Amino acid sequence: MNATLAATRGRSRRDAALWAAWAVVVAVTVAAAAWALRVLIDVPDELVPWGLLGLAAVPVAVVAACLPRLRRRAGAVFGPSVVLCGLVVMVLAVYLVVVIGLGDEVDGDGHGVLALSMVAALTAVVLAEPVRARLRELTGQWTGAGPRPASAALETFGSRMTRAVPMDELLLQLAETLRATLGPLGAEVWTGSDGELERTVSVPERGRSRLRLAGAELAAVSRARVSGNAWAAMWLPTVLAGAGDPGRRAVRIASVTHLGRLLGLLVVVRSADDRPFGEDDDRVLADLARQVGLALHNVRLDSALQASLEELRQSNVELQASRARIVSAADASRRRIERDLHDGAQQHLVAMAVKLGLARRAVDGDVGALLDELRSDVQETLGELRDLAHGIYPPLLREHGLGEALRNAASRATVPTMVEVGTDRRYGADVEAAVYFCCLEALQNAAKHAGDGASVVLEVGEEAGALVFEVRDDGTGFDPATAAQSHGFVNMRDRLGAFGGVLTVTSSRGAGTVVRGRLPATAVEASP
Repeated sequence: MNATLAATRGRSRRDAALWAAWAVVVAVTVAAAAWALRVLIDVPDELVPWGLLGLAAVPVAVVAACLPRLRRRAGAVFGPSVVLCGLVVMVLAVYLVVVIGLGDEVDGDGHGVLALSMVAALTAVVLAEPVRARLRELTGQWTGAGPRPASAALETFGSRMTRAVPMDELLLQLAETLRATLGPLGAEVWTGSDGELERTVSVPERGRSRLRLAGAELAAVSRARVSGNAWAAMWLPTVLAGAGDPGRRAVRIASVTHLGRLLGLLVVVRSADDRPFGEDDDRVLADLARQVGLALHNVRLDSALQASLEELRQSNVELQASRARIVSAADASRRRIERDLHDGAQQHLVAMAVKLGLARRAVDGDVGALLDELRSDVQETLGELRDLAHGIYPPLLREHGLGEALRNAASRATVPTMVEVGTDRRYGADVEAAVYFCCLEALQNAAKHAGDGASVVLEVGEEAGALVFEVRDDGTGFDPATAAQSHGFVNMRDRLGAFGGVLTVTSSRGAGTVVRGRLPATAVEASP
């Protein structure tokens, strides 16, 4: 309130000074015009009475400075008066220079005077527009009005909206522009949704305020375009009261909507004694409210999109963790089954084979032959059970790591396989199991599809902290598009995907196949 009162007093003093300056400009212009006309055409006969005529502007200025309604019009009167007086002085100066300065005698040859007058007139016409524009610019600076056209608010906001400017800063700039162009006493921007509005920005600062609309109020405000004091008194009394004394303020409120949804309000305030709001002002406010509505809608879309992306990221993390838990549980089951077979069924079969051997020594004849055959069957069953247990989860992998387990698997492969392990690090059981079973699946695929005479190279190593493996053969190859969804490749992708890894398969007819997997450093480092 104190800031508003001080601003009002300062404006009153400035307006009074403008009226005084107006009187001086008028008086000087009248005196100069009288003297110039006396020099050019010997009219008037007496300069003093005509020169003093301009002093009549002094009492007019005094009266205007004392009356508040007239005092506030100082800027509107001073600017055009200075422009008019300046043009008059410019025209007279041109005539004096051309006709008097270039002519021998003013009352000499009539044709010469006429020609010089025409030159002076043309010169005045050429100079008129530049002089007028310059004078208008100067008076705008002197009066402090310099009010930019109302459309400047629209142009300024439109240009800033295309840049990467935060919405809070953009709305503050908008409020400052609105005050400079449409609402000298203040401008506000309210934002919100679902009938809950908050004064987000105000110039001068008025603090935060909340407003809740519902039912008929919300419908009326949402449908409104640009409204004034009477409408605001009915539907938005809170906003109108915040703008000051309604009797001393002219208010315009524009509803900010998008697709029929109320997103905010634009409020501009000027003195009731100022120029009333016109159709151009209302049009600019409506267009500006439409742009602000689009901007606020886009901000909400961006926020919703960011929230959705965050939810997707969280869901992806949870899904990956779930897949890792499933794979880990499956591998744990494999290890448990392998231990159960090793400690249970295999030990029983070994004991049975020993007992059969002892029984064979105690008997002869056909019974001995039968026992020999039975012992051979038990040993064969024991070998198959041992191979089964190794296939479920190899003890070498658990006890000695990838290198030993893969070399053992390569030794049992049906195609010649060379193994190169470029790291002797131990990784987590889940990571080692994922790499081992992917390599084993790739070896089995090569054995089935590479063809006769093919050979395989299996490499394991680290790249930039990530664990990578590659199984390549020089066999017949295949079309990856037809085999991409095969059960083996799906299993490999699922195993690696559970830890954020990727699998790539490169193959073509007659050029062999390369299966490459990569587990990111995060998965490797996270493994105990």
